[in-house]
Amino acid sequence: MVLMSVKTVNGLHVDEIADVAQEIERDPAKGTAEFRVRTEWMGQMRSRTSVEAYTIGGWQVHRNFTIDADEPFELFGRNTGPNPQEILMAGLNACLTAGYVTAAALRGITLEKVQVDTSGTLDLRGFLGVNAQVRPGHETICYTVRLKGFATAEQFQELHETVARTSPNYFNITRPVKVLARLVVE
Repeated sequence: MVLMSVKTVNGLHVDEIADVAQEIERDPAKGTAEFRVRTEWMGQMRSRTSVEAYTIGGWQVHRNFTIDADEPFELFGRNTGPNPQEILMAGLNACLTAGYVTAAALRGITLEKVQVDTSGTLDLRGFLGVNAQVRPGHETICYTVRLKGFATAEQFQELHETVARTSPNYFNITRPVKVLARLVVE
């Protein structure tokens, strides 16, 4: 009997990640992933987003998650969940975290801590339409990453640069992404 050794770093099976990357390199269609969500208004400023499935490499994968959002009292909500800006930042942070953990594992770097703190300031005059010259979104989003593990400062810097280069949500926030909108009136 031959026992295969599975190298696990940061809870990830490194060989499996490498195998998937090689398979996608051979057949790029296997690396195409389409994510979909549906959001419905729940009254006042509340909404509920459903995640039911995504498609990867032509295969549909079923999932079942909901994400509730609301605004704080001061922004006309009931403070029953994070607001859309907090969810946007959480999505960025979660994507960056996944990137740090994966890139570190592929380099054999064991991490003890990954923490991403993000903030952004909005001028509500843009959202409320009070001043057309004011952007409705953030001028700047700032984040700080705290890493602890078994690597040199240079290795962590290289890891940091790799994640900024390869994170989908970092890309989506830092570069213009075409958004196609369609209205259906019922």
